Amino acid sequence: MVRIHARIGLSYDIGPQGADFIFNLQAARTAQQSVVWEQLDIKPFVFSVESFDPTLHNRMLRLTAPPGRLELDYRCTVDLRHHIERPQDVAEVPIAQLPPAVLPYLYPSRYCQSDCLGPLVMELFGQLPRGYSRVQAVLDWVGQQVSFKSNSSNSATSALDTLRDRAGVCRDFAHLFIALCRALNIPARFATGIDYGADPALGPQDFHAYVEVYLGQRWYIFDPSGTAIPMGFIRIGTGRDAADVSFATIFGAFQSAAPLIEIRAEAGTLPGFELPVRRPWAISTAA
Repeated sequence: MVRIHARIGLSYDIGPQGADFIFNLQAARTAQQSVVWEQLDIKPFVFSVESFDPTLHNRMLRLTAPPGRLELDYRCTVDLRHHIERPQDVAEVPIAQLPPAVLPYLYPSRYCQSDCLGPLVMELFGQLPRGYSRVQAVLDWVGQQVSFKSNSSNSATSALDTLRDRAGVCRDFAHLFIALCRALNIPARFATGIDYGADPALGPQDFHAYVEVYLGQRWYIFDPSGTAIPMGFIRIGTGRDAADVSFATIFGAFQSAAPLIEIRAEAGTLPGFELPVRRPWAISTAA
């Protein structure tokens, strides 16, 4: 088991008309991810409404902020009980056997134009044995073809743009990987979170985008950018692509500072807990 302590700080200067916010920044509660403790402070105090998606486990927070400064400080302690399998034992699921809730993640979406990639994926991966190893081959190909480069993309960058430019950040790696998997008729979805173990050379700690692929009747974690340790991911939201799970959607005039994110793992003080490390397992924190 892994215990992670995290903090997310957000700050905004809001225009004279005020603004409405929809936040998706609280840790998800799943069968393998337990929120042991959490605290959310909003300054100045404003009334907020939280809603919960029982299928995806996304937690949305809505509020209306007056003109001036708005600050959110979210802190949590999360326990991760990873479901682990040997990769060679994890098979692809035939489309006819997919649960109805999984089917939307076979289709193209705004940032993941899988319907344009059929010939490419069949040439590269069509003859490979089906299963976890084929998805791993897609992951390895993305890592070889795309370079991690800060400030190389924007909110409009799609999988096709990344395939053309061969550079991007974690969000772009995730979109391209998802599109390639869907083009192979393998369900894949976008996940947001914060990550333990990211290289400080990549810049300040930030929100992280990774991918969950449906194999062996579960959603398994893949990290296309390879910048962090999947055993240390705190899952926040999941959706078809980044359009579904922005950490903040804002309606009104505002200016914002970069998020303040801190994350640390419990180090050897509790029996049965371990630090996140890279391991060659198939890992899941969502059924």
